Amino acid sequence: MDIDFKEYQLRCELHGHEDDVRGICVCGNDGIATSSRDKTVRFWSPENRKFVSSKVLVGHSSFVGPLVWIPPNPELPQGGVASGGMDTLVLVWDLSTGEKAHTLKGHQLQVTSIAFDDGDVVSASVDCTLRRWKNGQCTETWEAHKAPVQAVIKLPTGELVTGSSDTTLKLWRGKTCVHTFEGHSDTVRGLAVMSGLGILSASHDGSLRLWAVSGQVLMEMVGHTAIVYSVDSHSSGLIVSGSEDRFAKIWKDGVCVQSIEHPGCVWDAKFMENGDIVTACSDGIVRIWTVNQDYFADQLELDLYTSQLSQYKSSRKRVGGLKLEELPGLEALKIPGTSDGQTKVVREGDNGVAYAWNMAEQKWDKIGEVVDGPEESNRPFMDGIQYDYVFDVDIGDGMPIRKLPYNRSDNPYDVADKWLLKENLPLSFREQIVQFILQNTGQKDITFDASFRDPYTGSNAYIPGQPSGMSDISAKPTFKHIPKKGMLVFDTAQFDGILKKITEFNNTLLSNQEKQNLSLTELDVSRLGAIVKILKDTSHYHSSKFADADIALLLNLLRSWPSSMIFPVIDIVRMIVLHPEGALVLHKHFGAENDILMELIKKVTINPTIPANLLTSIRAVTNLFKNSCYYNWLQKHRSEVLDAFSNCSSSTNKNLQLSYSTLILNYAVLLIESKDQEGQSQVLSAALEIVEDENVEVDSKFRAFVAVGSLMLEGLVKKIALDFDVLNIAKAAKGSKEAKIAEVGADIELLTKS
Repeated sequence: MDIDFKEYQLRCELHGHEDDVRGICVCGNDGIATSSRDKTVRFWSPENRKFVSSKVLVGHSSFVGPLVWIPPNPELPQGGVASGGMDTLVLVWDLSTGEKAHTLKGHQLQVTSIAFDDGDVVSASVDCTLRRWKNGQCTETWEAHKAPVQAVIKLPTGELVTGSSDTTLKLWRGKTCVHTFEGHSDTVRGLAVMSGLGILSASHDGSLRLWAVSGQVLMEMVGHTAIVYSVDSHSSGLIVSGSEDRFAKIWKDGVCVQSIEHPGCVWDAKFMENGDIVTACSDGIVRIWTVNQDYFADQLELDLYTSQLSQYKSSRKRVGGLKLEELPGLEALKIPGTSDGQTKVVREGDNGVAYAWNMAEQKWDKIGEVVDGPEESNRPFMDGIQYDYVFDVDIGDGMPIRKLPYNRSDNPYDVADKWLLKENLPLSFREQIVQFILQNTGQKDITFDASFRDPYTGSNAYIPGQPSGMSDISAKPTFKHIPKKGMLVFDTAQFDGILKKITEFNNTLLSNQEKQNLSLTELDVSRLGAIVKILKDTSHYHSSKFADADIALLLNLLRSWPSSMIFPVIDIVRMIVLHPEGALVLHKHFGAENDILMELIKKVTINPTIPANLLTSIRAVTNLFKNSCYYNWLQKHRSEVLDAFSNCSSSTNKNLQLSYSTLILNYAVLLIESKDQEGQSQVLSAALEIVEDENVEVDSKFRAFVAVGSLMLEGLVKKIALDFDVLNIAKAAKGSKEAKIAEVGADIELLTKS
């Protein structure tokens, strides 16, 4: 196919932002606005053939993303810009003064996109809603998708179009969805209007699509090798897209006619009216590209940009984990190999082989292949460990910025739970942190993905049914929150704090002459440190071993130390039962005449004045469900265990409530599998006691409800549940203001009728 096309060249670079440039807004012929992770919006005015930063708009408390231009009007005679941020705010700026005209508050989570609609601002958010704002006031709010809304645009005909993490686009006439576009296999991240043709979409699945307003796919453009973040079109028929693969690609008639490489992720790309292209890059630089030869950057600037790309590519190359420039003796390459350890690289380029000079043997030793390393911008270090991402998280309320490390292979709910515990933050932030991770790593929303952990029950805890509104009413009923599958565990521990507390207690014993015989020796302390190191070292977790002496030391402490001092020891046992080898070694001691675990349970529940003992003990027992070798013990002692911890449901300690309801939920699954009707009846009774207690917190009540529903659906106690008036309990739950309680209540009500 012959395509008439002139290649774009660099026109200029705009320096000023101190972090990733995230968004671009072309403000007619007046200039360009850009947003950044540095919390600012900059307005760039044309000056001769360059652009200069004429205004810095400061007001967001976290990184700024979407922008939209507001044309001149009576309130903003020189026009304005609306910006959205991670701080959940939409700010409207007066470009004549650089001051805020309006602060629009209402979204619960990050603002992801903004459109301008006949005088109104329309904003989209991770909170799944759209909001319409007029004169600084919110006039409409509606749930646009069941997942984060990532993009919103206005069509020339007046309708709005949204793109979401649920992989769909939706066409809106007012607050009514008139059509849903399905076809992408991952998040729809960017949208644009293709004049006279339809709607362009950019997706995390790496593709671009052109849709007719009727929903028909007119064209699919494939060529990016990573997430596509943005798309825009020009009246000439050209399309531009920006991607995590570091390229801005230009398309004509569905064919990629040029790929412009950047030294970092291309977050956004927009056409100016004259056809020039503006790109926003993670290196903090805004670049303008043109086909007009009169505007090309001079040769010095072009050579400098070529050098930037070359340095970036070289910085990514590794030999045995080291960067090329870190190889020993590399600076001596111009001298023939006579220095011990001197390095040389043969066929250095896209690939190569590195050698080091061996003085003793007078020969070159191969030390490794030259390979491309990870993206520097995407593989930062934190505490000496390399991650795919290290986020700056702004909790707000004047609290300091916190670092959140994350790898794309990690379960975001696990990461959120462990991070909140480490930072001593409330677990109520969990869902917001998870959505923050998903939003900023370009992952699909996990509400619809059973391979991820459910936000309320845990890793692989259950298989969710179809979302409401998607099930075939003629088919067998599906349930959104039941049945539960798998076991829940408490797999986070602050090991440094545990060791510190044990050392503190040991020093107390040493200072008490009457109890010095109970104290640990230096060898014992060293052994405990080695045990903790095994549990912390996830890289060798599954291949590491425990000795019988390790377990014997812990059990001796549980038996001999005073009750007030044993909770950090119980915490170590709690984590050992999750370790493949540790669980088996510990299990050898369960058949003994003196059952140490039952001894421990009686010890801590007889004297419940130490909440830490109760909490660590109930979590240790709950973690036993992870390994089938403990199932016989758990069934044998079911009544004793449940009776011993039954007072936890009425405790004012919310952590105790949650731990007890988790224990109940695990027992429900185990007893369903073993078809133990008597045991199921006891668990049902305990779960109903939790759900009927008005003082029980929401997450604990939810887990108890899931246990009730699972026992009714797959267990042997449905009739017993009906006799306990579970129908009225479910109806009351269905009316709850808490969405997850209302949903599981509706499930159980449906069960009573099936």
